[in-house]
Amino acid sequence: MKEIKIPELAESITEGTIAEWLVKKGDKIEKGDPVVELETEKVNVEVNSDFAGVLVEIVSEEGEDVEVGDIIAKVDENGEAGGETSEEEAPKEEPKEEKKEQSPKQEQKESPKKEEKSDEGKQDVIASPAARKRARELGIDLSSISPRDPLGRIRPEDVDAATKGSSDKKEEKSAKKEQSKSSEKTEFDKPVERVKMSRRRQTIAKRLVEVQHESAMLTTFNEVDMTAVMNLRSKRKDNFLKKHDVKLGFMSFFTKAVVGALKEFPLINAEIQGKELVLKKFYDIGIAVSTDEGLVVPVVRDADRLDFAGVEREIGNLGKKAQNKELQMNDLQGGTFTITNGGTFGSMLSTPILNAPQVGILGMHNIIKRAMVMPDDSIEVRPMMYLALSYDHRVVDGKEAVQFLVRIKQLLEDPYDLLLEG
Repeated sequence: MKEIKIPELAESITEGTIAEWLVKKGDKIEKGDPVVELETEKVNVEVNSDFAGVLVEIVSEEGEDVEVGDIIAKVDENGEAGGETSEEEAPKEEPKEEKKEQSPKQEQKESPKKEEKSDEGKQDVIASPAARKRARELGIDLSSISPRDPLGRIRPEDVDAATKGSSDKKEEKSAKKEQSKSSEKTEFDKPVERVKMSRRRQTIAKRLVEVQHESAMLTTFNEVDMTAVMNLRSKRKDNFLKKHDVKLGFMSFFTKAVVGALKEFPLINAEIQGKELVLKKFYDIGIAVSTDEGLVVPVVRDADRLDFAGVEREIGNLGKKAQNKELQMNDLQGGTFTITNGGTFGSMLSTPILNAPQVGILGMHNIIKRAMVMPDDSIEVRPMMYLALSYDHRVVDGKEAVQFLVRIKQLLEDPYDLLLEG
């Protein structure tokens, strides 16, 4: 009997939730076949079988949390499709049927064994073969176990639960009492719906709270006149599309502006490791993407080496992968700075939260036409956007943060410099 375990997933990811079983008990599987979809804090991944055979037992059901190394299923390499258990795991109860045809003397001789068997196995208890085997291994009396199955069938997890000590039971009872008290206090008079948070949503919530507790986060604001960018984009977009087969959007301008500013203010492209500052000499820019399951931040690698078309193409590819749930772990790891665009949803102003361990994040917002006073005191209607830079004050001083944001403003209001740089 072989065991399918949760493999090493990626750095910092040690647990997940069983999202969906791709095979069922009794199915024939080959080595390398995907058997289960696992939801982690970043992406959903498929766990493959390291063995060929028949899936004889599913240990962890859909919705259960599992950790790296946990056994989630068992495979019989010699089994046949459609069978529930292997010969190794099947309970040996055949002699009981044969004893019915034995003579009275034989029955009298065998009766001590029957009593012993009755004491040990509790054959009148409804339990799966795997549960009986697990009970024998742990020395647990099946009759003392309360099954969770509505039909009264004992499963392996019921046996494992019964091994907990009395202290655990006391703690459980105490927790239930507290939970009962809490539920009484927070009970609603009107209809509500309780929905379990997904693994990703739980992680997002946890990380956001951690960032605010562990960093000295501040936000500075500025506004940018988008006239030059919009005019340039309007003039070049058709030729750009024909030449590069990708649309010219706003994100490439902002990405290139961020890279240019980071080169002038390297501390905003750093992170804290212990008592050291790690100044990164590369520019992997995270682009926040909203999906039905929560926010993800795929990374545009070496954005400084890409031209406008390369940036737009990479952002488009990552966005499609995010929406189709095709992002891989390496798409999400190692960013040095993040850009988030709340303007796509109509946001006027916000204070974005840092994407730890990064020390800076730029928030874009919607473009609004406003009356602006020009240098010659004339008043013109201009398309304006508020920008927000959240930064970790432990690394970045206010002066640097303000200057960084001003430099982004300058590059966007005179985008030809960006085009000349690449």
